[in-house]
Amino acid sequence: MSWGTELWDQFDNLEKHTQWGIDILEKYIKFVKERTDIELSYAKQLRNLSKKYQPKKNSKEEEEYKYTACKAFLSTLNEMNDYAGQHEVISENMTSQITVDLMRYVQELKQERKSNFHDGRKAQQHIETCWKQLESSKRRFERDCKEADRAQQYFEKMDADINVTKADVEKARQQAQLRHQMAEDSKADYSSILQRFNQEQWEYYHTHIPNIFQKIQEMEERRIVRIGESMKTYAEVDRQVIPIIGKCLDGIVKAAESIDQKNDSQLVVEAYKSGFEPPGDIEFEDYTQPMKRTVSENSLSSSKEGKPELKFGGKSRGKLWPFIKKNKLVSLLTSPHQPPPPPPASASPSAVPNGPQSPKQQKEPLSHRFNEFMTSKPKIHCFRSLKRGGATPEDFSNLPPEQRRKKLQQKVDDLNKEIQKETDQRDAITKMKDVYLKNPQMGDPASLDHKLAEVTQNIERLRLETQKFEAWLAEVEGRLPARSEQARRQSGMYDGQTHQTVTNCAQDRESSPDGSYTEEQSQESELKVLATDFDDEFDDEEPLPAIGTCKALYTFEGQNEGTISVVEGEMLSVIEEDKGDGWTRIRRNEDEEGYVPTSYVEVYLDKNAKGAKTYI
Repeated sequence: MSWGTELWDQFDNLEKHTQWGIDILEKYIKFVKERTDIELSYAKQLRNLSKKYQPKKNSKEEEEYKYTACKAFLSTLNEMNDYAGQHEVISENMTSQITVDLMRYVQELKQERKSNFHDGRKAQQHIETCWKQLESSKRRFERDCKEADRAQQYFEKMDADINVTKADVEKARQQAQLRHQMAEDSKADYSSILQRFNQEQWEYYHTHIPNIFQKIQEMEERRIVRIGESMKTYAEVDRQVIPIIGKCLDGIVKAAESIDQKNDSQLVVEAYKSGFEPPGDIEFEDYTQPMKRTVSENSLSSSKEGKPELKFGGKSRGKLWPFIKKNKLVSLLTSPHQPPPPPPASASPSAVPNGPQSPKQQKEPLSHRFNEFMTSKPKIHCFRSLKRGGATPEDFSNLPPEQRRKKLQQKVDDLNKEIQKETDQRDAITKMKDVYLKNPQMGDPASLDHKLAEVTQNIERLRLETQKFEAWLAEVEGRLPARSEQARRQSGMYDGQTHQTVTNCAQDRESSPDGSYTEEQSQESELKVLATDFDDEFDDEEPLPAIGTCKALYTFEGQNEGTISVVEGEMLSVIEEDKGDGWTRIRRNEDEEGYVPTSYVEVYLDKNAKGAKTYI
């Protein structure tokens, strides 16, 4: 089967068909190109998706990825990133192995097609020229034959006419012979051209056109084979990345299988364990016994003068809120919650017979303060730090014991890493200095002395920091309670008595006619018991330092919780200045301390004291 023999007369149709084949090839190239664009876009979207859900560095999200489920999710994101890379590989291979090659082949194909059809048109034009020559010689031969026939008839007519002279007859005879000669010449020329045309035509239909059409057929078949090979390459490019994509999917499955719910549960325990003992049973509260109610005037401020012990059925009592120090608890329980009274209208205290009084308002019951204290979150550092801006203490004393231990351990590990880093740097500088000493032309050894001294100083500073944190860590690890039945019983007994105290305070408030409550002797004893408990644990705590002195301008009777009575002209120590609430905290004789209205005293702050502010 050959186009030259079967389609010898379909030159125009073959030209259209080959052009259609090139259009199909270009369409396939466009398809592959759009596929590569889709793969690139898909890979980009996958990478953006993976990046979007990656944990941000130095953020809370990064801490969450210690759980196995989060680690598996992070592995999934990484595998998806690799998965996106394989789609980029598909795009690159299709572009290099299919699109670029086919585009170059299309240009070659167009050039070859143009050359073949140019040769075909040239052969076609040649045969058409031969045909025109044949037609011309044929018409000339026909015309000459007709002219010779007419000349012969005219001669015969003249020869038969007796009236025509002999000269005229001879002339007609010569003309007839001339025309016959011309017809014979035209005949010979026509015969020669006809033979030549038949030869050309045979060669055209049996040699030139078959050869040209054969080339066109081979060109078209190569195009078909090439597009088939491109389709195979298209599939092979996908198949080559399937194993790697399978490994990515296997990695996701492996990450999912690595999820350990028990380990995650243990991590939750490690993250939020406070280290405290749970409270014990609540004691039965007997309301049938009458309760003695007496007024107490400075219950907590004088708690150190006498420490009455409250017996709990002969059982030892436990500790409550071990992460809150004594003086901070007392400050929280006794700090005034109402605005200070205005100063007297007269400069002399005699203008007010009984001295200024605190404004009357409903006081919060002690039970409410206990409840607020019990329900407060451990992240509240302490009352002192809360009032001074809430900064996180360096020793993490704001955290529960277990969490504090973990933070301190982490800090120690970080410091050790920094020490190791600085030590390596010091060793490197030392080696470089030795090299400079042996080879002075490489550098000046003295130029490294400053850097070496700086690194050594940093190491010493980090070691001091490490010793400090290790001391705190040892203190915390020594204070972590052992979970024993005896400890539980002590904690339970103490918590039970605490609840009883809170309930009694609430009952006193309910029984008060005006909705407020007065400080009873029983409450005073109970608060002293609490202060006694914290005295046992934190007797070694140093008192707040004095930041200045003050002089009482007026007499003030401290009748509310946390206040202290002063007389006009008395000099006292200032341990905490006014924070904007109108109260100043003062101390008398290193034993008594409390709050007085700022307008009742004239404060002289020590500018060099820690925490003192400079007033202009």
